[in-house]
Amino acid sequence: MRLDNGHFITGNYHSTFFNSGPYDSVADYVFAKENVDALYLEYDDERSGSFAPLAKVSDDKKVVLGLITTKSPVLEDKDEIIAKIHEAAKYIPLDRLYLSPQCGFASCEIGNKLTEEEQWNKLALVKEIAEEVWH
Repeated sequence: MRLDNGHFITGNYHSTFFNSGPYDSVADYVFAKENVDALYLEYDDERSGSFAPLAKVSDDKKVVLGLITTKSPVLEDKDEIIAKIHEAAKYIPLDRLYLSPQCGFASCEIGNKLTEEEQWNKLALVKEIAEEVWH
């Protein structure tokens, strides 16, 4: 079994980012032609742009939406995240969409500005939303 994934990281060093911009400029090639099984895409803030580029994802790929930020301790609103998932589903079928945090909680040695409890709360939210959306 082959499982290759592409994770597009725009920064996660001590709760900051180093790059911004929508996926529009890479969608034609990366989303359609990159030889991976799944794309892990950061969509935790407005820097990522709209979900429209997801329409270019080839039918053989899954998309993991990184809608839960690991850069802030503030817990996302469940209904807003669910609405974003349904917005993304306008461009790619829901059965090929998945939910995750936008990146790791400690992508570097210094980590991010979240307590362990806040991290667990975010993971619990991912689980709760996934159970509701994909029951």
